[in-house]
Amino acid sequence: MQNEITEYISELDRTYQIGNATEHSYRPALQQLLKRLMTGLTVTNEPRRIGLRFTNEKQKNAKTFAPIDLLDYIYAVLHSPSYRERYKEFLKVDFPRVPYPDDAKTFWKLVQFGGRLRKLHLMEEVKPKPNMANYPVSGNNKVEKLQYLAGKVSMNETQYFDNVPPEVWDFYIGGYQPARKWLKDRKGRTLNFDEIQHYQKIIRVLNETGKIMDEVDEVMKLFHW
Repeated sequence: MQNEITEYISELDRTYQIGNATEHSYRPALQQLLKRLMTGLTVTNEPRRIGLRFTNEKQKNAKTFAPIDLLDYIYAVLHSPSYRERYKEFLKVDFPRVPYPDDAKTFWKLVQFGGRLRKLHLMEEVKPKPNMANYPVSGNNKVEKLQYLAGKVSMNETQYFDNVPPEVWDFYIGGYQPARKWLKDRKGRTLNFDEIQHYQKIIRVLNETGKIMDEVDEVMKLFHW
């Protein structure tokens, strides 16, 4: 075993000396070391295991994935309630560890969900959803006293946003509830048309985020952690 390890270290040193080292330079040498130490062991890089190849730019080839795909995959995983619950203590003290997908089909499912979440949260193409967070009563549009009751978010004695689901009103991101916090931060102010519409968009984003998170979780529950 000592000879194999010595050869492994020497191979790494040769790679660094000739200036070809990257953050993944150790992998080929490590692969050979493990095969020598454990007869019959098959060692592969994860992207190869699921049949995908990394490219710097997005391609139409379904056998490749690009940085944006990886971002969307990670974004989906981090929005999985099961993942958050499983690693909640670890996430308090360290960077998140993202599990590899079991196969390409699973990877692309989560990429799709992550892409939807990313576009939602950027709010670039989001519009208020019909029959959600309606603002039916005219008035001075001043944020005074907030109250949530039976799907209505009242912000003064006469005006309110209607049809706001309770799960949206209670929805948490990080340590706060956006549907509440956005209005609380504007207490005493008069909202203009754009701000009223922006709040309606927030409600839609939170509603759709919750639904996508449930879809992500159905995929994550099948993972071999």
